Amino acid sequence: MSDVSLTVNGKRVSGSVEDRTLLVHFLRENLGLTGTHVGCDTSQCGACIVHIDGRAVKSCSMLAVQASGSTIVTIEGLADGAELHPVQAAFKEHHGLQCGFCTPGMIMTATDMIARHPGGLDEATVRAELDGNICRCTGYHNIVKAILAASQTMSKGSRGKAKQAA
Repeated sequence: MSDVSLTVNGKRVSGSVEDRTLLVHFLRENLGLTGTHVGCDTSQCGACIVHIDGRAVKSCSMLAVQASGSTIVTIEGLADGAELHPVQAAFKEHHGLQCGFCTPGMIMTATDMIARHPGGLDEATVRAELDGNICRCTGYHNIVKAILAASQTMSKGSRGKAKQAA
């Protein structure tokens, strides 16, 4: 057994886990954060994506002990109370989900993607960067549409904040 200490969604958490415990299982079973899904356990589908120290990572490909000391954001940590994160709102508005199983991973990938491309995204970039996320329900059309809309909204917000700071 090993001790794990992390900051998850802004809260300091700790626990003892078997050394072989995957981060996704620690989040779901020890912390009750079931929004992070287990889709394949082989890092192929992207349903388990979380942000670790600001980067999108497949939590089924990392041991909980490897993440010790890190700051993690899960799908539960994106919204600000009752106010959805702009990517969550765009998925809702543009029908970027069907069964919802892949949605947390898609949203976490999208927020990372938008953060790395603050000037905005185009469809080809979104489709290329979604390569590691599998949706078994849709043709990705509305997922891409939602990410592009969120990117546009968030890049406008960034420009507005930059203007206010000047």
